[in-house]
Amino acid sequence: MRKLHYASGYLLMADKTCKALLRYARALSQSGESDIVMVPTISEGGSLGYAHLLIGPASQLFSTPVENASEEPFDEQTIVELEQRTAEMQPARPEWATEFTDIDDLEFDERSR
Repeated sequence: MRKLHYASGYLLMADKTCKALLRYARALSQSGESDIVMVPTISEGGSLGYAHLLIGPASQLFSTPVENASEEPFDEQTIVELEQRTAEMQPARPEWATEFTDIDDLEFDERSR
């Protein structure tokens, strides 16, 4: 699990969700666009929910790991959707083999892109 630092606070989310969100935020920033995304989060009390984030060129996001984290709020469809949006914005971008190497990529069928 990771803390995504956003505005003056942070959200707790699954590693893979955070990775996909940061990639998408970078693609939006490079194109000068913004978007609203919905991502699964977990509250400090352990409740699962969703956050709506406005991300774009002015977003200043960073993530840090959470030690001794319990269950992650994992939603594969959210990750697939974020990766698809990123790929649409950066169709010629090579694989991200050297990015976020501390977090495994989500394995999904290339036909779903």
